[in-house]
Parts: sequence; C-alpha cells; structure tokens
Amino acid sequence: MEIDQKKPLSAIIKEVCEGWSLGNHENFALQIADSTNFYITEKNRNDIKNGSILRLTTSPYQTALQLHERIQSSSMDAKLEALKDLANASRDITFAQEFINLDGISLLTQMVESGTDFGDLLSFTLTAFVELMDHGIVSWDTFSVAFIKKIASYVNKSAMDTAVLQRSLAILESMVLNSQDLYHKVAQEITIGQLIPHLQGTDQDIQTYTIAVINALFLKAPEEKRQVSPTPINDEMAHQLYVLQVLTFNLLEDRMMTKMDPQDQAQRDIIFELRRIAFDVECEPNNSGSIEKRKSMYTRDYKKLGFINHVNPAVDFTQIPPGMLALDNMLYFARHHQDAYIRIVLENSSREDKHECPFGRSSIELTKMLCEILKVGELPSENCHDFHPMFFTHDRSFEEFFCICIQLLNKTWKEMRATSEDFNKVMQVVREQIMRALTLKPNSLDQFKSRLQNLSYTEILKIRQSERMNQEDFQSRPILELREKIQPEIMELIKQQRLNRLCEGTCFRKISSRRRQDKFWYCRLSPNHKVLHYGDLEESPQGEVPHDSLQDKLPVADIKAVITGKDCPHMKEKGALKQNKEVLELAFSVLYESDEYLNFIAPDKHEYCVWTDGLNALLGKEMTSDYTKSDMDTLLSMEMKLRLLDLENIQIPEAPPPIPKEPSNYDFVYDCN
Repeated sequence: MEIDQKKPLSAIIKEVCEGWSLGNHENFALQIADSTNFYITEKNRNDIKNGSILRLTTSPYQTALQLHERIQSSSMDAKLEALKDLANASRDITFAQEFINLDGISLLTQMVESGTDFGDLLSFTLTAFVELMDHGIVSWDTFSVAFIKKIASYVNKSAMDTAVLQRSLAILESMVLNSQDLYHKVAQEITIGQLIPHLQGTDQDIQTYTIAVINALFLKAPEEKRQVSPTPINDEMAHQLYVLQVLTFNLLEDRMMTKMDPQDQAQRDIIFELRRIAFDVECEPNNSGSIEKRKSMYTRDYKKLGFINHVNPAVDFTQIPPGMLALDNMLYFARHHQDAYIRIVLENSSREDKHECPFGRSSIELTKMLCEILKVGELPSENCHDFHPMFFTHDRSFEEFFCICIQLLNKTWKEMRATSEDFNKVMQVVREQIMRALTLKPNSLDQFKSRLQNLSYTEILKIRQSERMNQEDFQSRPILELREKIQPEIMELIKQQRLNRLCEGTCFRKISSRRRQDKFWYCRLSPNHKVLHYGDLEESPQGEVPHDSLQDKLPVADIKAVITGKDCPHMKEKGALKQNKEVLELAFSVLYESDEYLNFIAPDKHEYCVWTDGLNALLGKEMTSDYTKSDMDTLLSMEMKLRLLDLENIQIPEAPPPIPKEPSNYDFVYDCN
C-alpha cells in the first residue's frame, strides 16, 4: 500500500492494522515495520521482547532521502537542523550507505566548495562528511583539487572556528594517509610551517590533530624525500624541526605534572588492568572470598608488578614528575607490547627478591629520566638545531621510545646482575646507553633499538675505560714527555700541508665598498715557495690556474707582515662599518715594501685559516689558527695511540724504573742459541 509520509505515525499504523488480528505483539510490530518502510532498531527490538512501548524509526533509505532534501533547504535554520541530524545519523553504516547512494558525498563537497556556509553550518557539514568517509565506502581518490584547496584554506587561516579547524585537520590527515596522489596535492597546499602555529595554542585537541597531520605528511613522503641527503639540511629547517619536536613533547607536560588521585576509581582501574594483563586474571566479583583474602592476593600481585607501595600502588604515582605520564606509558606497553610486558613481569617475579628488577618502580623512574633527556616542559631555544628524526616516524613516538627503553633497562639489569641496592647504578648506565644511542641521530625507532643492541653493559665498560685512558693516562708525566717530543714533527707536517695548499692556489672574489661584484682573482705560491703569483680572472675557474697566466708577482722575501680582520686597509675604507661580521672574519692583507698591500677576502673560514697559516709559516712565524689547533689535536692523538698500542692494558709508571747496578765484571757471554 502507498504510505503518505505527511500523515502522523499513529494514523499510518491504524490504516495498516485494519483487518489484522493483533496476536503476538512482537510479530505485530514487525509486520507494521515491514509494511510501512519503518524499521526496528536494536534497542526497540529489546523493548518489544520485554513488552515495552514500541518506538518505530523511519528506514535508513527514507531518512537518507529526507535529509538529502532538507540540507538543501533555503531556510538557514532548517538547513542547520538538517545538518545536525545528518552528522548524528552518519555514524550508522546502514544509513551512510543509503545517503552515499543518493550521491550525498558529492552534495556535501559542493556545499564546501561553494564557500557560502560558515560557522555551525560549515562545522556540521564537515562533521557529517568525516563520519560518512570513516566507513570506508567511498575512495578518497575521488575528490577534486578545489575541495582540497578549500579544506586547506580553513587550516591556513589565522582565525578559524575551532570545530571547523579540527574537522579540516582530520580530513587532511585521512587524505594523506589513504592516497599517495592526494598526499602530493595536500603537500602543495599546506606546509609544516603553516601547521606549527596550531601547536602553539592552548587547545589540546587541535594540537593532537595538527601533530597527526604532520606525522602523516612525514610518513607518506616519497622514498627519495625520506632518504638522508648527503648534504645536511639548512639551519632554518633544522631549527623548525627542533621547535616542532619540543612543542610535541611539551604536550606531555600536563600528564607529567598531574598527580594520581588514589580515590579516583577510573585511575585505579588502570592499575587493575595492568594486573589483569600480567597475570591473566578476571576481575573477581565482590563476594568472592573474604576481604582480607582479596587484599592479600592484590598485595602479592602488586609486589610482583614492582610497585613500591604494595598495598595501594596508586600512591606511587603521586610523585611529580612523572605523575600520571608513567602510568600512561605502562598501560601503553602492556596493551601494545603485551608479550614483552608479560615476559618482563613474570621473569622478575620468579627471581629472588633482591635480584628482581621492579617493573613499577623502573617505569616511574625511567619516565622521569626520559622527560629530563627530552626536556619536556622547557621552552624551545631560539638558536638550537638539535632534533631527532626518529621521533617523526611514529604518532606515539614517546610511548614507543619508553617501550624500547624499559626493555633495555631490564636487559641491562640482568647483564649487571644487579640487586635492589644497585637500582641507581643501573639507571645511570641506562641513561648513558640512551644518550650515546641518541647522539648517533638514528632515523627510526628500529634503528635506535638496533644501536642500543651494540651498547651492552660490557661495551659501556669498554667505552668508559677507553675514555678514562684518554683523560687520565694521557696526563701522566711519561706521556706528556712523549707528546712534547713528537709535537714538532706534527707541526712540521701541518706546515707542509699548508704550503702545499698555497701552491695549489685559491680563487678569491672581489668585493667593492658599494656592493658585491662577480669579479674574481687568483693567487698561488710558486713550487719553490719564493713567489706569490696572482692576477684577475673573467670568471670562476674550474680547476687550478697555471702560473704563466697570472701576470702579477710578489716575492715572499718582500713580505713584511700578515694583517687580519678590522686592521686590514680594505676594511678601513669608506663604508667599512657597513661590512658584516662574516666579511671581517675572512679578511686578511699582506704588507710588502713600505706601505703596499695585497688584500684578500677568503671564500670561507677554512681557506682563511689555510692562507693565514701558510703566509705566517713562510715568514717563520707561529701558525695560530683554530684549524691548526684542531689538526694538531687530531694528528697528535692518532700518533700517540699508535705509539702506545703495544702498551695496551700495561700500567705506565709515573717515574722511570731504576737503573740496575753495574755487574762486578763484564766477563760473560749470552748465547742466543
């Protein structure tokens, strides 16, 4: 029969029921639903079976059809109400399928692209869109560039409604994660720099969604972009990544500084969950055994879990830092690395009391240590560029970092054969292992984990011993005497290297007092070290310039002095005050005859050191550049280690051994055979 949707539900039911025998109320309800295009929800079905009042809902198709029409209403109020209903109804996959079949997704994207809606209208439109797409019915590859640009524009605006911004970030994250083609389109519309301001706000939901988008962009970057470049990234990019890392970890500060409330049942349930996962026990009903028996059982299990307070472990989390952050980490480890968690707990609970590594106490102290290492809660420095690439490879990087380190702590505890009295010593070794692995800048958490495998307790002892030798044994009197003896040889080697570099020559750029000019000149020392050849060039040379093409000459014997920095005449000319600090640090001049100068500005600090050292060496003066000091330290250290190689593990005495007394006569022969 035809159903008039404008009639009241009671009238429709009355018409359908005419001539029916009521009979069983459940069958009667189902017949009504079938005949009128209404359907029974799961809750209503239970109501029917319980004999409760029957509530009928329109079928998904009818609801979808009605909402499809209502959201196109010319009345703003009616349209807003329809979008609210659509946002709620879209959570149901059956309704979502019907609405999508009516080309509902296209209708929503057209509404967004038109840009006529804003505020709550736009917020509910995007909410409905997100809910519909979450069912995975429609491919993300179907969306136009215009739609992507519109969503990105909401994120790029400095002032935007919080709900709209949140939904827009969620949409961008899904686009990037679900389509490589959309990744490229999104990456063209939005940059990391545009997302960072959202991390500096106070809304934690916005910060979380922003980090999710950033992580998605990093994860889906093409392979060639993810590979480590042979040249380091520029300082500005390194600084921005460092700031992003600091701001990301600062989101943990709130949990780190939140004490656990021992009376909060929801928080106590987390501890119950840790116990349940570790010992595979179900929550006992209140009437199972006496209260004393349950308390005794809980106390026993909490001791095995390594809590300090066995009776009420919630007290362990009242220390800040790390507060509730430690409990968050423990729960993440138990749920996401369940096998490793159970193994650690059961392994330690089967050891002697003094040899067990307490998981609870270790987790709390480790979380505190990791927060100190990553400087959680501190503001980013304006000049720092120290970031760790591995923290951008996982959306829960801190938790995963903790999971790796807690397993390292347990491993180190066993290697050290530690007891409860050695707890602080173990933590010091673990800190050293983590810091040494981080210094190597691993590109992923897996790489960090493998680096830790090579930093066992035995290896740490070897490294400490080696460093101790460098610091202590190298200061003993015999070693110092050896250093003094070979130092002149090393200095002569450095001098020869500097003069050889001057013989190869260097191209210098001419700089006027007004502006930088693309004019070049070349200077090189003759092979016999007696003449400086120099001359102008039309363009920067590709290799060495031969002596015969350099017309000007300056005999080394005529050089009176080498002048550097602001004392150079070309730095004292008109407009010299405008020269920046970098140019002043690269300037040097050669004084010859009485008042003639050959003026240089080195292309970089390395060439500046090579030339000033070489010219001073030609004049018989000391080479004092930072480059010479660095070379001396490196070469001297290598030479010392080579000469002392045969004395490894042999104690070097502070004083020479005594010379034995002369024999009473020399009438003896040593037979080599």
